[in-house]
Formats: sequence, structure tokens, C-alpha cells
Amino acid sequence: MIHGYYFFVLYCAVEKKERQVNKMYDVKSPKAEEFINHEEILETLAYAEANKHNAALIDEIIAKAKLRKGLSHREAAVLLVCDIEEKNAEIFALAEQIKNDFYGNRIVLFAPLYLSNYCVNGCVYCPYHAKNKHIARKKMTQEEIAREVIALQDMGHKRLALEAGEDPVNNPIEYILESIKTIYGIKHKNGAIRRVNVNIAATTVENYRKLHEAGIGTYILFQETYNKENYEQLHPTGPKHNYAYHTEAMDRAMQGGIDDVGLGVLYGLSTYRYEFTGLLMHAEHLEAVFGVGPHTISVPRICPADDIDPNSFSNAIDDDIFAKLVACIRISVPYTGMIVSTRESPKSRERVLHLGISQISGGSKTSVGGYAIPEAKEENSAQFELSDNRTLDEVIAWLIDLGYTPSFCTACYREGRTGDRFMALCKNMQIHNCCLPNALMTLQEYLEDYAAPETKAKGEKLIAKEISQIPNEKVRRICQERLEKIRQGERDFRF
Repeated sequence: MIHGYYFFVLYCAVEKKERQVNKMYDVKSPKAEEFINHEEILETLAYAEANKHNAALIDEIIAKAKLRKGLSHREAAVLLVCDIEEKNAEIFALAEQIKNDFYGNRIVLFAPLYLSNYCVNGCVYCPYHAKNKHIARKKMTQEEIAREVIALQDMGHKRLALEAGEDPVNNPIEYILESIKTIYGIKHKNGAIRRVNVNIAATTVENYRKLHEAGIGTYILFQETYNKENYEQLHPTGPKHNYAYHTEAMDRAMQGGIDDVGLGVLYGLSTYRYEFTGLLMHAEHLEAVFGVGPHTISVPRICPADDIDPNSFSNAIDDDIFAKLVACIRISVPYTGMIVSTRESPKSRERVLHLGISQISGGSKTSVGGYAIPEAKEENSAQFELSDNRTLDEVIAWLIDLGYTPSFCTACYREGRTGDRFMALCKNMQIHNCCLPNALMTLQEYLEDYAAPETKAKGEKLIAKEISQIPNEKVRRICQERLEKIRQGERDFRF
């Protein structure tokens, strides 16, 4: 925690400059240290601390947020530190309303697929670091990947997040591309992986172009921390040590044709206020330069893993702060999809679902090859311990009980509604005529092919209720017809 006097000194500096933007800060700059400018973040934190009791200013910011056009990083920082109880109640209520306006009650399901945990980096918070000699190192063959995909399809999954450590020898781009081809090529019973999102290390424009041509969905890369000094300490060795190369990766991905990118930090590595501000500055940069902000924002917290003790990181955040972060990100970047994984417990996930989360993982394994053959404890290859160990069907039933519509939709990717095309529909809140019917149809597929009898009964009742919420009468009628065809055995309809 930064001392109050430090905030006061910084705020005085801000006032002396009449709140002028730091000269080094340039939202459109291609340089990481200019679009994520350290001095601008410190000035923002000072401004927020000085105004956390400023009810009039907070009211102005909330009024702007109600327009559903988002907030600047400085405005959002004020809301994050606000400690006026009734204003915080307004913030949480607004986050819930905005989430519903943009994404309704739909929750998209996915699963991570770890291809390899070979890694040459020295990240001190990750058990895959190169010096860890007692974690089991594994790299799947294409045959093993095929078995994993069949196991995931037999659970009901349609969307994967592909994961691999950074190792140019064991995990070159050619291996990643071959694996994507294998994944898309597997069709088992009624199963199919319809979209592969990719979370691999920062790479070149050429390699991003290859990933785009391979038909990936979203390219995901967590910044881990936007504090350059902390970043370099946390990544002492390996290619990931290069802060600028890592932070500028999304620009290269966009240049390579990938127009859906996913941001995230690992909360607990640095102070959450700093990370929150840097994250929003990154979103502003992408919007300013490419006209498209982040397709998704993930909110992982550091958690137990092999040879990693979360208690050794002094910036860990509690559940109350976590919930406030989710709410403030939602109202600041209203168009973005927000992701919470099985790092979080069922209780924690339930708390933040209505505050902004639109995607969750379910039935996850973070080990290499853990879906087809359960891994023995002594052969641990997992990246981190799960806090939610429920099966996918249990997660689906839980979501339905809470009043959410589980969705396996991948239609936007396959219909070309990516980048600015998706954002235009989302920002104008016109996406409901596509998303809700697609969610219902993919849920119907799940109910027919994979659900337990009790889950199927719950799901059928939900679909009967939710179909009336489709705004367009023609779309509603077509959806009803397609739902019946799915019950009769047809698959893969989409709007």
C-alpha cells in the first residue's frame, strides 16, 4: 500500500500542473512506456486518492458511466477507490445493469487445453519456470491432443483456450499451428471444437499472421503487471523479461490481422490500483490506434501452484476488492467480454457473475493431457491449483439455477463478426438478436447430447422461458424452428 503522504505529494504535483497530462504519456504511441506511462499512472493514483470522498465528482463520473460509453482511466480510478458506501452501491448496481444491457444473462463456457509446459522463462509466480526441476515436463503429441479433444467434446465443450509455455525448441509456432489444425479436424459423435482461442507468448507480426490464417478466435496474452520495474523483477530471465516486447504484443497481433485480443493482469503481483489503471490505459491505446478495444478482459488472481506460495506476494487482494475491480472494469469498458476462470471458488465466481462476467471456464484441467487420462498427483504438470473442481454439467446446472443462460456459441467468429464489426453491434446493444438465439441453440445441443437428466429438465424450462426474450419476432420464430430440428438430431445452426 502506498503511504498517504506520497499520494498527497503527487496530488500537489498534479494540481501544480493544473492537471495537465504527463508530457511523456501518449495514448497513440507505439512505445509501451509512453502508452502505459508510469508517471501518468502515479498522477492518476494521486488524483483518485485525493478525490475518493469528492461526492460531487463521483456523481459526475457515475452519470457519465450511465451513458454506457465507458470511462477514462482517471475517472475509473476515482470510482475504484471511492469509499462512500451509498456511491459504491450505485457503482455495483450500474455494473450489473450494464452487464445485462450488453450481454444479458448469458454466460459463455470454455475450457483451457494445455499442450506443453516446457518453458525457458524464469517467471517467479509460475511453476513452469525453467528452474523448477521437480514439476513433470510434458509435451503432447498430435495423437495425444486428439484424445484430449475427444474427451473435451464428450464433455460438451465447443470452445477452447489453447495454452503452452514459451520454448522455441519444444513449442515453436509450427507446433502450435499443427495442434490447431488437429483440434479443428476432430469430430467425435456430435462433438466439434468450433473455435480455438490462443494464449501463447508474445511473438512476431509474421507469426500472428499465421495464427490468424489458422482460424483462431481471440489471441489472449496476460500482461501480468504493468509496473515495468516489478515486471522485470518478476521475469528475471528468458525472453519474457523484455517488458516493451511483451507489452507491445497486442499491437503486433492487430498488425498481423488478429482483431480480437484479450487483456489481463495477474492480481497480486503489484498493487491492484496500479494494475487497474494500466489495464484501462492499454484498452484506451488499442481503441485509439486500431479503433477496437480488447475483446475480452480476464481477472485472474494469484493462487497456489507447485513451488508457488501466494502468501509470499504482499499485494494479494481480498474478495471485496476483487468484486469492486470487476464492477469498475465493467462500467469502464462496457463492451468487453469479462472472464473468470476456475482459479476462483464457486462462491467467488457466483459473486462476480452479475457484476460483469460474461465468460467462465468449466470442468477445467490445467495439467498437460489431463482430460483424457486423470493425472497422478506425483506426476503433477498443472500450472495452478483449481478452486472450482466441478464437472461441466455441474457448472451448467448451477448457472441455470442462478438464472443464467449457459452458452457454447462461437457464431460471431465464424460469421466474421470480429473486431470493429462485433464492437459496432455490441456498443449499440444490437447483438442480442444474434447472441440470445445462438446461446439457446447451443444450449439445446448440450442438453440433447451431454446433459444429465436433471440438468436437461432444468435447461428445457430455461429455454422455454428465455425464447420470449428474443427482441426480433422473425428471429424468434426461426430460433424456435431450429430448436425443434436440434431435438430431432440436426446440429450447428447459427445466426
